[in-house]
Amino acid sequence: MELHQLRCFIAAAEELHFGKAAQRLQMLPSALGRQIKLLEEDLATPLFARTTRAVSLTEHGTMLLRDARSILAKVEAVETSFRRRARSTKAPRLRVGAIDSAAAGLLPQLLHDFREAHPDIAVQLMEEKTIRLLPKILSGALDLAFVRPPERTDPRLEFRALLSESAVVALPQRHRLAGRASVSLDDIADQPLIVPDRRSRPHSHDLTMKLFAQAGLSPDVAQFADEKQTIVHLVAARLGIAIVPRWTSRLAVSGVRFVPLRLQRGGTAGRLPLAAAWLRGSRDPAREAMLGVLDARLAKYARGA
Repeated sequence: MELHQLRCFIAAAEELHFGKAAQRLQMLPSALGRQIKLLEEDLATPLFARTTRAVSLTEHGTMLLRDARSILAKVEAVETSFRRRARSTKAPRLRVGAIDSAAAGLLPQLLHDFREAHPDIAVQLMEEKTIRLLPKILSGALDLAFVRPPERTDPRLEFRALLSESAVVALPQRHRLAGRASVSLDDIADQPLIVPDRRSRPHSHDLTMKLFAQAGLSPDVAQFADEKQTIVHLVAARLGIAIVPRWTSRLAVSGVRFVPLRLQRGGTAGRLPLAAAWLRGSRDPAREAMLGVLDARLAKYARGA
């Protein structure tokens, strides 16, 4: 007796019409009849009383219908239970987004520590601007993102302030200031600057503008460019200099030297905030695990920023 034979029997017993039962099981009536016949032979008893006008269950058929339904219900319950277990034992996944400087500076350290603590969680990474990462959290495409906190925060998003990145100056390698241990705003006041457009990178744009405004200087903006890689390559091509987050210096671009920016004491505009963002009210054990590692090691990460 096979499960397929029992399914054929139940369909025929409920329909009391072999054609309709075969259609219900999406098989040929002859194939259905063959399965019923094999079942009857296995049990050595007729299950249906057939006439030219009707099909009805025999006494043994009525008894088998009750038992067959119970057997199939138990089998389906076991199948469902194992499918659920299989789904629950799949490796958890965490989809993480990060702005470019965080991807270069924070993420390598964080992922190293996270993998040691939670080797079973697979992490998928996406590098993008803040204005493109936040909508992906709202749409469910990302579970966590490391971003610049926007001026106006969406109430659907949760933000956790992490650290502030300090500023360095990207200079062409043969620039007259490239050999110094540090430079001041006065040193670069007459230099052509490459800055990002404020619409796409408001924090990075304002970093440069506010630094000069706080020092009472006017920046000489020579070129706008949005991507950090592009900005650094333009510096390498000697089209200007740029003030960038310190972690940007980890981008491997030949022909560029990153020199610390020496600020006036009491200056407040020389750092860029970094925050973690996720969907407010959502529960995600993998995300909480990463935030736990981040909280435990944040002081170490901040020292390199």
